[in-house]
Order: sequence, then C-alpha cells, then structure tokens
Amino acid sequence: MKTAVVYYSQTGFTKRYAQWIAEAVNGDCLAWSEAKNKDFSPYEAIVFGSWLSAGRIGKNKWFRRHIGQWTGKKLIVFATGASPINSPQIESTLKNNFLPAELAKINLFYCPGGFNYDKMSIKSRLMIKMFIKILQNKKDKTAMEQETLSMISSSYDISNKNYTQPIVACLKA
Repeated sequence: MKTAVVYYSQTGFTKRYAQWIAEAVNGDCLAWSEAKNKDFSPYEAIVFGSWLSAGRIGKNKWFRRHIGQWTGKKLIVFATGASPINSPQIESTLKNNFLPAELAKINLFYCPGGFNYDKMSIKSRLMIKMFIKILQNKKDKTAMEQETLSMISSSYDISNKNYTQPIVACLKA
C-alpha cells in the first residue's frame, strides 16, 4: 500500500514517530511544510501526525480540509503529547478534534512523546512555565496534579517505537 506519512513537529517527537512509521511500511515521510500543497492522488494511505497541546492537534485544520478529497484512502491521524499512553482523557481529547462524520473516515492513535524545553518555542515555554507556577502555588493538589507537576518540570522522553505498532498494523490490515 503506497503510504504518505505527513508530520508537523515542534520538538522532534512527532517527526521521530513519523519516520518510524514510514520506515515500517516503506512509505514516504514528509514534513507538513513540504506536504501541504502536495498531490496525494498516488497514495492509498495518508497518515498525519502532529503534537497535541491544550487539547488541540497542531495543523489539524489542514488535514480536516482534505478528508473529502481523500475518499477511498485509508486515513490515519496520530498525535504525540506529554501524557503517558494510559491517560484516561487521551481518547476523548483526540476525538474532540473531529466532527462525527470525520471520525467515521479516520483511525486515531496517540503516541507519548515528552518535553524538550531546548527545542520548544519561547511562547510554548512561557505557557508551560505559567502553568507550572499555577500548579506549584495551588494548595491541596490532587495526585494527578502532583504527577503532572513532576513530569513537566524538566525535559523528558517517553517515546518508544513500540507505540507505532497499532498504526503499522492498521496500515497493513
């Protein structure tokens, strides 16, 4: 199956997953900047990966605008984020980025990445630092808030090639 894997990555986690997926299916791996005006008619499958921040998948509007043009193609979206794979809110957060009719046409996946403060934009770093301050100053933090504060206080990497297995299986099915 001729596959295009398009990614939008800020700190490198999404790019890494896109490369792993493309390698596993012998697909073409394209940065969003080079793919946004590309003709995808030769492809049977299109995988779009981006990072998840504040409940939103980056550059998702681009993907959603093209869903109607890609009828008959296998469509997959994966998002990377700082949350562990078993976070209970991941599935609903991903689904909230699409209309029900769009969800019927795509397969959604999540791949945990991490934080890389050195590669984050200044705007993103400032937002995270403000969030950290809010959490630090909050009295009676929940266990989840304590864990979140611990996780985002410094850079970390929880990405793993194994998280691409369900995506690769979906492409090969």
